[in-house]
Amino acid sequence: MRQSQLFGKTLREDPKDEISANARLLERGGFVAKEMAGIYSFLPLGLRVLGKVANIIRDELNEKLGAREILMPALHPIENYVKTGRDKIDILFHTELASGGHLVLGQSHEEIVVPLAKRFISSYHDLPLGLYQIQTKFRNEPRAKSGLLRGREFIMKDLYSFHATEDDLEKYYEKAKDAYKNIFARLGIGDITFLTFASGGTFSRYSHEFQTITDAGEDTIYFCENCLIAVNDEIIGEQPYCAKCKAPSEKLLKKRAIEVGNIFPLKTRYADAFDLTYTDETGVLKPVIMGCYGIGLSRVMGAIVEVHHDEKGILWPETVAPFNVHLVEIPGKNKADIVKKTAEKFYEELLAKNIEVLYDDRADKTPGEKFADADLIGIPLRVVVSEKTLEKKGVEVKKRGEKEARIVSEKEMLKMLEK
Repeated sequence: MRQSQLFGKTLREDPKDEISANARLLERGGFVAKEMAGIYSFLPLGLRVLGKVANIIRDELNEKLGAREILMPALHPIENYVKTGRDKIDILFHTELASGGHLVLGQSHEEIVVPLAKRFISSYHDLPLGLYQIQTKFRNEPRAKSGLLRGREFIMKDLYSFHATEDDLEKYYEKAKDAYKNIFARLGIGDITFLTFASGGTFSRYSHEFQTITDAGEDTIYFCENCLIAVNDEIIGEQPYCAKCKAPSEKLLKKRAIEVGNIFPLKTRYADAFDLTYTDETGVLKPVIMGCYGIGLSRVMGAIVEVHHDEKGILWPETVAPFNVHLVEIPGKNKADIVKKTAEKFYEELLAKNIEVLYDDRADKTPGEKFADADLIGIPLRVVVSEKTLEKKGVEVKKRGEKEARIVSEKEMLKMLEK
């Protein structure tokens, strides 16, 4: 993509009233545009990142869990929430049909997916079943803050599993844990994202969160260095020790963290509400047992920025960066035409090899502005074509996190990128 044609511009100053790094840098870098507190538009750069996060999730869920992707509506009939007793929860957005019907905007999708599954589940032959979607959620948060970390409208992956037995749910639940670990590793935050015991609410004694350690987090966890698991601050009183090695709470490290995912057993809570049953091998009618597994894609995107940035801008992990290469053209005074021709040729070669490249062909920007934008946007590899590189018969390359650049031949550059 040519940067001259990119929708969205970088900003020289931080947006007003934004404290969190992800809010400041994603807005300044032209990834998102804030419409109001907790509500953002995703611009082309941000949408590319979000798409890569989504595809990593899809890959793990499709391959490791055999889940099927669907897409459910955002508008939900209030009657379904009355059945589950969730019609009075305070974060629901309410609306009405012209005919007078009462609807809510989906804050999660149990009230839709269970009646949907009921149409297709009748026998034990139909189980287990995993259904997931990547969709917009709406929550009337009283304090939307911290950029993408706490929004009123956000993108979420929610997976629901359906089982004949508790044992089958437990096996699937463990597979989901492993799939989540793989997802966060591929997203570039696996080494600082840990399984965390949390309160299970009405469903079970414990649920599990995946918490990414960062000073920007709004949660507090107690982390065991030996076992690489943690306990959420809300349950440290009832379980004042590591859940695995039993180390006492005073031995655990108190850390700030961002919740990027959660998993918990629903048991028969929603199956009972909608009379979701199956016929077992002996012909007996039994309730379907369920699990639920969530990842906030937009929140993950914000968390990645909170973890991977410096004073100049974002440092995207290669797996989710909007482009692989940021090609920067510096025309100079004497050989502008030759520099332009060389940069254009290299750009076409990269595209021909299916290498994702953002080409800074803007004629109205100084070299300093181009380099500052490259650092702010944070694409992993910067490649510069200039009079200097022409004289040395190569291109200048620099990884985003490194201080020093070096000159390599175009052929060598292409071989590096192909690998």
